[in-house]
Amino acid sequence: MKRLSYTVLAFGLTFATSTSAIAQAAADPAPPPRTGQQFPTSGMEAPVTNEGTIDDGAVEALNEMSNYLMSAKTLALTSEATRDVVTNDGQRIQLEGVAKYKIRRPGFVIDYDSDIKSRRFIYDGKNFTVYSPKLGFYATVPAPGTNREVLDTIYQKFGIALPLEDLFRWGDGSSAARVQAFKSAYNVGTATIDGVPTDHYAFREADIDWEIWIQQGDQPLPKKLVIVDRTDPSRPTFTARLNWQVNPAFTDADFTFVPDANAKRIQLATFKGDK
Repeated sequence: MKRLSYTVLAFGLTFATSTSAIAQAAADPAPPPRTGQQFPTSGMEAPVTNEGTIDDGAVEALNEMSNYLMSAKTLALTSEATRDVVTNDGQRIQLEGVAKYKIRRPGFVIDYDSDIKSRRFIYDGKNFTVYSPKLGFYATVPAPGTNREVLDTIYQKFGIALPLEDLFRWGDGSSAARVQAFKSAYNVGTATIDGVPTDHYAFREADIDWEIWIQQGDQPLPKKLVIVDRTDPSRPTFTARLNWQVNPAFTDADFTFVPDANAKRIQLATFKGDK
């Protein structure tokens, strides 16, 4: 009998609750119907409000990060990135890509691979080579004797800007004009990226917004990077998670380009700039 009594009581409570819900539903308008995937809402109590703030500490964090990267004898990096491509009707499509870096002074190798494109950039201290494994073409040109000079030369002469090269430039003074032109620069807070405590910084320039997460402690390695293009109404975004090895062992063979037997050598087109 006790089980029956509990059952009747439970039914009574359920019925009363249901009756109240029906009455409330009759009084309140129905919620709008679901339309496809719902975008998640923010868990923050209030939005970050630092419009126009230039925090010297945020700028100094960039310098310290860059100087630390430049102080390493060798570095290895794997960047797992997502890039938005905007269609003609304004829809954003995401493309995935992985870039692997080997860096020494002088010398670097960057292997970029995605379903759309594969490229290899090799600087051995004397020559710079661009190789397209899928197309079977490569081009080699004489290069200056330092990594920084190579980055400047290939951009000015051939219009080639290598992925993530800005990470190494903040501490050498070459980005002073960009720093002076910051619209905002501030510390958002702390965050854990892939199990690593980081400091999260946000920056605004004339045409882009970007964020960087820098590892705390005596190895200020950038762990994540987000760049938003504000010149496009769709706000296409580039996001990369960065995993580093500091001072790995390399040999000269790691920076030597040996073309495939069927690869064809071509010439790099000279960048003529805007007319």
